[in-house]
Order: sequence, then C-alpha cells, then structure tokens
Amino acid sequence: MHKIFQAWGGKLVWMYIIIVGLGGIGRNLAAISAEHGDSVVVIDQDESKCNDILDHYDVLAITGDSTDSSVLDDAGIDRAQSLVATTSDDAVNLMTCWLAKRYNVTNVVSIVNQKQHSAFFKEVGVKISENPDELVATRLYYWAENPNLQQLASIPGGTIFEFVAEDGAPFIDHEIRELEVKNFVFIAIRRAGGELIIPSGNVRIRPGDTITVFTKKEAERECLDILNRQLKKAED
Repeated sequence: MHKIFQAWGGKLVWMYIIIVGLGGIGRNLAAISAEHGDSVVVIDQDESKCNDILDHYDVLAITGDSTDSSVLDDAGIDRAQSLVATTSDDAVNLMTCWLAKRYNVTNVVSIVNQKQHSAFFKEVGVKISENPDELVATRLYYWAENPNLQQLASIPGGTIFEFVAEDGAPFIDHEIRELEVKNFVFIAIRRAGGELIIPSGNVRIRPGDTITVFTKKEAERECLDILNRQLKKAED
C-alpha cells in the first residue's frame, strides 16, 4: 500500500514533473523545480523522506515503488511532461523510465550509477547523467588543482567553464591560433575592466583574461590538461 501526501497551493504551473528518489540529487531537484513554479511530484519508498520534503516545499509526495504502474498513475504520469529517476538503484531507474516511456512522457531523464548500464538506458531512449558521484568528484579535483577554474554549465555532450590566464604562464602574449587546441573552443574572453572579446585567431592572450571555453564531455580531462600547461603559471 502506498501513501499520497499533498502540499500544493493555488499557483500558476509551468511544468508537471515527477521525480523518483529523495536522496541528495532528487531532493535538490525537487527544490529547484518547486522554486521555479512547477507542479512537482516526488516518489520514494521512505515515508519519512516524503513527510520531510512536505515540510519545506509545495509538492505532491507519494510513498511507494515507482516500478509499480499504480504508483505512477497516482503520480499523474498521464499528464507529466518530465520524469527524472534519481535513485541509487539502476534497475529501479531503468524500469521506471521504461514505464514512463510507455505512458508517452515527453522527457525522461535518469542518473546512471554504473557506467556499464548506460547502454540499457540509451536503448530505451532515456537522457542520462552518468555516475553523478564520479562527476562531482572529478570536478572537485579540477577545482582543487586550479583555483582559477569555474564550471558554468553542463549540457548534453559537453561542459562550459571559465579559465583565468595567469601572469607568467607559457602562452601569455601568444595568439589564440598558436594554442594547442583539441576538442574544445573558446567562446569569449573577458578582459580586466570588463571588456568582452569574441575570440578570433589573432587575439593575443593577456594575463588575467577570463576565457569561456566549451569542451566535449569525453575530452574534459584532456582539455583541462592542455589549458593548465599553457595558461597556468608553472610552480616554482
């Protein structure tokens, strides 16, 4: 037997989204969605987590198994625009997403905890974010390695981030065309004082330039290695 709790008030709704799993990712996603004015339904097998989120956000909370079609019916799957599966169990996520596809949910998204399972999700037609713990750990390492690095956005297929060119780095006063570039592009350069430059090959890199870069997801590590070698001052 599953339980349904509701805390919706009268409001203008932008999107109807179902979030499965109230771990750290699911809870934060529910918070963001609710704050954006969406109709949010959360599903978790832990009743205490469902009760707790009701104390903080305007959502519908269902205690139950998301692989049970009756639970999805109660969640309003027939009118949902999006479903996001965030549990730590790939089998639960995959089955939930498969059911959502059967209900013709337009946008079905899931985290994938183990990379070897990614192909199964792709076969079902699910947008995936692979191994979130590993992604977070990788980005924390990048930031620890380079305090001048700031991620701006993660998008399907790649990442946009900012990188500050340090005074004394090997590539200072060289033209962009001379830079070793592979699987990434410069989008913009912001100079000290606020001047914004759309990069071309003959633009010279100056100390303190904040460079906005796009890189393919699979080339992140290689891109940052290249930029660290050429735009970061060598340690004494």
